[in-house]
Amino acid sequence: MQRQTTLKSSVEKFGVGLHSGVEVRLKLNPAEVDSGIIFVRKDLDGAPKIHATAANVTSTLRATTIEEGGIKVFTIEHLMSALNACKIDNCEIELDAEEPPVLGGNSIDFYEMIQSAGIVEQSKNRREIRLEKVYRVDSDDGKKFIIALPYEGFRVSFTSINPHPLIGIQYEDFEITDDVYKTEIAPARTIAYEKEVAALHQMGLGLGGTIENVIVYNDEGWLNPLIYTDELVRHKILDVIGDMRLAGIFNCHIIAAASGHALNTKLAKKIYDDFR
Repeated sequence: MQRQTTLKSSVEKFGVGLHSGVEVRLKLNPAEVDSGIIFVRKDLDGAPKIHATAANVTSTLRATTIEEGGIKVFTIEHLMSALNACKIDNCEIELDAEEPPVLGGNSIDFYEMIQSAGIVEQSKNRREIRLEKVYRVDSDDGKKFIIALPYEGFRVSFTSINPHPLIGIQYEDFEITDDVYKTEIAPARTIAYEKEVAALHQMGLGLGGTIENVIVYNDEGWLNPLIYTDELVRHKILDVIGDMRLAGIFNCHIIAAASGHALNTKLAKKIYDDFR
């Protein structure tokens, strides 16, 4: 049995939200055993809390949104990914806006925040979630799916399918260890197609995106240099790790094809409902 963990100390950063473009202060705090991951909206009266669970997912449009008592936070997947990779059971996350900062458009800054704060074991054992069956969610058209298999460890195999000839089909398969996450996954940034940017802005999305935190492509090529030749699929894996944390910390092998936040969180909810 493994003990629950939390942060040793508090740590904070400032930035702007990826979609809102709003300036925001983020502070990660230690939390008591059995607290789970809790977002606290410090900008609102009473500092309402939103528990980061699959049951509280209310939207997956370009990001994962959770809501509780009519209060929401969105674009939580990058931070949740780092918390999952670091196996943090309990953490209180203070925000003074409804979206965490985008920072580098990936999860490496969040990972480094957690490491700088330090990780401590707590007095109670972690509730070990061990899958005893296969979980699967398919898209309505049958062209996308995500599966969770019983597995000793945490592994993600992802096939990204993009019709643009610059990207095409990308595949990666990682056993998620601390070192692998830090070097192979956490630096991978979110992606945007240049022709879609104006439409996203009209929808009130992507307002905090820049060439520094988003990899952008058009029909001629990439507008900024890639960290990895297959950065897109690595970021998809980063998102899966974040979305699956909404079900808890558990051993599994995730196999996905062209999955996004909608399928990821549906799978997380199936598992969450069985183990809550």
